[in-house]
Amino acid sequence: MKFKLVKSENSYQGRAFNVRRDHLITPSGSTVQYDIIEHIGSVSIIPLDENGQIYFVRQYRHAAEMDLLELPAGTLEPGELPLEAAAREVREEVGMAAGKLQEIGSFYLAPGYSTELMHVFLATGLSHQPLAPDEDEYLSVEKIPVELAFNLAESGQMQDAKSLAALFLARPYILIQSDV
Repeated sequence: MKFKLVKSENSYQGRAFNVRRDHLITPSGSTVQYDIIEHIGSVSIIPLDENGQIYFVRQYRHAAEMDLLELPAGTLEPGELPLEAAAREVREEVGMAAGKLQEIGSFYLAPGYSTELMHVFLATGLSHQPLAPDEDEYLSVEKIPVELAFNLAESGQMQDAKSLAALFLARPYILIQSDV
């Protein structure tokens, strides 16, 4: 199916994202409008230590009005490669540097209205090398055994979609790692 872009207008420019309105002609010839959130992209990291534990962060998310258990994640900086962002974010959020960062996939978080593509990395060979956290982040770090992490995800006790998607995308890599 081919949609034809007629025009695009910027309607909001923010700190984390911009919003544009696209005017399109559909394959049937009708005209529609879509509001699109333009996002530079992001990373999610599964920090797995030598004892088979995954580092998570718990943080308050105002839109959800609750604390959520999440994998470390963050937005790319302008010009930053996903690998560089993953290395930075894991140090900022859980205080650990990765001896090895392996990109295991990527996915769109909400392709119906956002351009945000999240790159998922498995971080192993962890060593304590913290960076200062972002000024607006208040996180607590929780180490959770691999099996318990998947139980939390499968039972609905983990409600962050990006963490669920990243965790299940990483499952075959994590099971291989934890058997070593």
